[in-house]
Amino acid sequence: MSTPESLQTLGWRPFFQAQVDVDGDTQPARVLHVHRGRVEVAHEAGHELLELSAKAREMGITVGDWVLIDRNGPRVRRRLDRFGLFQRRAAGTAGEIQLIAANVDTLFIVTSANRDFNVARLERYLAIAHDAGAFPVIVITKADIADSTDDFVAAASGLAPGILVECLDARSADDVDVLRPWCKAGQTIALLGSSGVGKSTLINTLTGEHQDTQAVREDDQRGRHTTTSRSMHALPQGGWLIDTPGMRELQLVDVGEALDDVFAEISALAAQCRFADCAHESEPDCAVQNAIERGLLDAGRLRRYRKLQSEDRRNSESIAERRTRDRNLGKFYKSVLSDKQKEKGGKL
Repeated sequence: MSTPESLQTLGWRPFFQAQVDVDGDTQPARVLHVHRGRVEVAHEAGHELLELSAKAREMGITVGDWVLIDRNGPRVRRRLDRFGLFQRRAAGTAGEIQLIAANVDTLFIVTSANRDFNVARLERYLAIAHDAGAFPVIVITKADIADSTDDFVAAASGLAPGILVECLDARSADDVDVLRPWCKAGQTIALLGSSGVGKSTLINTLTGEHQDTQAVREDDQRGRHTTTSRSMHALPQGGWLIDTPGMRELQLVDVGEALDDVFAEISALAAQCRFADCAHESEPDCAVQNAIERGLLDAGRLRRYRKLQSEDRRNSESIAERRTRDRNLGKFYKSVLSDKQKEKGGKL
């Protein structure tokens, strides 16, 4: 056991309290780290490491979750509903969903003032933030080594009206002070960004702790993976910070409405098209294409929107639906092949 934490300091709020029946058999706890078959939790009595039962492993517990633990066990009895969840489609063909973090108030979207900077990736991260109900802050690191950061800031600021963009040297405590208003007691922050953008350095400065960092490769200015797991770090201001592994490939899943928020100007224009199912290609009276022709909308922005929509639809499809589709497609191909073989046989 370690120093006790108040529930409010850990991020407890009425949303979670409304889910708890008043009894003396369980107590709420925040999940700080997920190990294989075990979780590290914090509650009013301190921190402890709990073994997960077979039933608890089926709850899909991730970092940032709130759980009820049995005072007499101790064991995880229940996972409380989340107000937000970061997730992605795991790599591979199985299409499984990988949980990243839950119940996050603010997302620091970390990029850097070099060749890693990528508008399309930022749009992807913004969709994830909107879907999880987290307030996004774009953090551009390595400002100290860039000749000029004006273009990077302008590009990031143009992604949404009022989007907050901070440009800084992640090693400088004075620079990083601009992020501390989001790090107060009871607040949960997550960092998201590809490897090599300075996330570990930023965490070191925010927490006063030390994580190993690795140099950026000179050939492409991309970093190697440093963080390989997700965990919560206590912040000096009383908040909590969730680190995530560097993820250059972050497949969207079930974020359709969030995409409409990120690309709000396209959604608004689409509502003015003549046809409700307008594909914004060659249809008459297409407000989206008209805006592109008049220079009011970037054609590249529309292409990225379509790409993310297509990816989200594909990844949101359940495994069962995908298997059914593939099976039906296989039957179709066999039928076509059979018909062709019969035609050849008839000609003979």
